Amino acid sequence: MPVSPKTAEQAQRPSLPSNRCAENAAIYVHWPFCEKKCPYCDFNSHVREKVDQAGWQKAMLHEIETFAAHFPNLKAKSIFFGGGTPSLMPPETTQMIIERINHHWAPDGDIEITLEANPSSVEAGKFSAYAQAGVNRVSVGIQSFRDTSLKFLGRLHNASEAIKALEVARDNFTRVSFDLIYALPDQSLEDWRTELQQALAFSPSHLSLYQLTIEEGTAFYHQFKRGKFALPGEDLAAMLFELTQELTEKAGLPSYETSNHAKPGQQSQHNLAYWRGEPYVGIGPGAHGRLPGPVVGSAYAHQQVKRPEDWLAAVNLIGCGLENLADIDRDERAVEAIMMGLRLREGISLPAFNARFGRPVIHYLDGNAVSDLEADGYVCSGENALSITPKGAPLLNFLLPKLIA
Repeated sequence: MPVSPKTAEQAQRPSLPSNRCAENAAIYVHWPFCEKKCPYCDFNSHVREKVDQAGWQKAMLHEIETFAAHFPNLKAKSIFFGGGTPSLMPPETTQMIIERINHHWAPDGDIEITLEANPSSVEAGKFSAYAQAGVNRVSVGIQSFRDTSLKFLGRLHNASEAIKALEVARDNFTRVSFDLIYALPDQSLEDWRTELQQALAFSPSHLSLYQLTIEEGTAFYHQFKRGKFALPGEDLAAMLFELTQELTEKAGLPSYETSNHAKPGQQSQHNLAYWRGEPYVGIGPGAHGRLPGPVVGSAYAHQQVKRPEDWLAAVNLIGCGLENLADIDRDERAVEAIMMGLRLREGISLPAFNARFGRPVIHYLDGNAVSDLEADGYVCSGENALSITPKGAPLLNFLLPKLIA
């Protein structure tokens, strides 16, 4: 029988590996659809006039089944619905995904289940249904409390809707996080002070505060290259960062990662899994993960097909939209864990690192550089942890190449 073109295309894709090891893993579920593509966004998000909700629900559940068949003994430590805009997903689909993950990868004790949401009145109106579906933490994409900034950022909501959405979120979830973007064109230090103080007045349990970066391939990238707008200079950007650390610290939400702030015990357990070098599974178009590898400390790096329609076709055909698979040996994975772990204020736990990779952190570092940077106050090397100091945090991208041997 002749092979159809679609089957031939699928045959060229890698096969999902298998591993029966029992490890805790973060589970990421990607919903790729948005009402509008934001000009700063380089995530795998797509605008479609119509979405076959029943077909997408079936495919999401199917891919979870396939991963579970190959990695049956994982235990879900967290579930994170990201996107795109997952608050456009029907709550019943969210509930079925949660139930299916819990069925195959039953967690030990409570599990953090986060849903990213936009502040539109339609989406906020579904917060109660998401809470009933099992979501216990919501992350709202506020981005700004200023209408002029929201317009520049291409957001569909206004400041009033943002405030109402946060009020609805607090009524439905005990854990509420929201995002803000700062270091915008023409934003002064006092502008940001006022806006951040307004954000802190909501007493959030978690805040993600990002300086605007220009990512290649976005609408902002092309506008920036043409000189349509300019970003704050290095000195002002540094002052904005310092002000952010000062105000959040005073409010009881110190940074636990370069751009993330939380009350004690309210850190995102899902994102901590990434930064601590723990396994994670990616479900949905463009999702990626680090699955337990064949030997201790190694990993399988996987990425799913990005285009929604192609991912859907692949899952319907063979049960999984796997696009790329790479074996990451212990040493490569260890270096990844160092680069991610140094983003954390807690730094890298030396005993945990040694247990995971079978080698001490210093094996992968330039010892002289560590000593020099510690003497200069940029690095703290203790008996149980290696970390970047507050003085070194703004220079992390500059320090990392010096530290890695």
